Amino acid sequence: MTPECSRVMDCLGETLPPDLAAHVARCQECQVVTGGFEYISGPSLAPAALASASSSDDEDDEDTLPGQLDARRFALEALAKQPKARPWWHGLALLVGVHAATVGGGLALLSRDFWVRNAAHSSLVVGVGVLILALLAAGTYVALSPQRRVVPWVAVLATSGALGLTVVLTGSGQQGKSFLAGLVGCMGTELAVTVVPLAVTLVLLSRSAFHPARALAAGLSAGAASLLVLHLHCPDGTASHLLWGHVVPWLGLGGIAVLLRSRLPTSSHAP
Repeated sequence: MTPECSRVMDCLGETLPPDLAAHVARCQECQVVTGGFEYISGPSLAPAALASASSSDDEDDEDTLPGQLDARRFALEALAKQPKARPWWHGLALLVGVHAATVGGGLALLSRDFWVRNAAHSSLVVGVGVLILALLAAGTYVALSPQRRVVPWVAVLATSGALGLTVVLTGSGQQGKSFLAGLVGCMGTELAVTVVPLAVTLVLLSRSAFHPARALAAGLSAGAASLLVLHLHCPDGTASHLLWGHVVPWLGLGGIAVLLRSRLPTSSHAP
């Protein structure tokens, strides 16, 4: 999917500017999406009427462009398989549950004596933990919400950068293991803890059209679960360790989410 395709997704239901209209005219995928949206957003069809609607398509084939015809057939097939749309918040509730289980399970497995081994002041530990939770929740909502809003890259990058900087600057300053040993341990832990929430996130994202900024927000949200586990569990509070062992891998997970989602097929283009 090209950036123009993403802009077309953001403008569904609106009059397309000339440059996007020209793009739709030569992009088969966008023709299917826009045609399906226009068909579905019109007067709803009862399942019993789908057969008659399909037969009427044959009568109009001569006056319909190939792309529009494919879109109408695509919409009819999708409606026949699932006449009633699945509530979007089902996926949100599932992902929130996965994140909660990941954080709880990660802390339980890693912590032998105390769940919180961060030696920074308790107010800083709680404050940064709340910020991580807020980003986790916001990223999940932005990624899965069906509202056709533009998700600006600047907002996603600025928010993630601000949180990463906060994590680095609020460390306790106490050093644990050697730099290399601590780095490898925390990077490996962050990657391992993120596997399940990232997998579930990618499955849910594939139910709608690919949008790079949404995928980045979702990936950072999935990685925030492991970032929170490390924030509470890791006793090393030096700035270098927090930067290279916690924040950089977390940002990398967001990029991995965008890359993987771009290569996954979209299971539904329903608006």
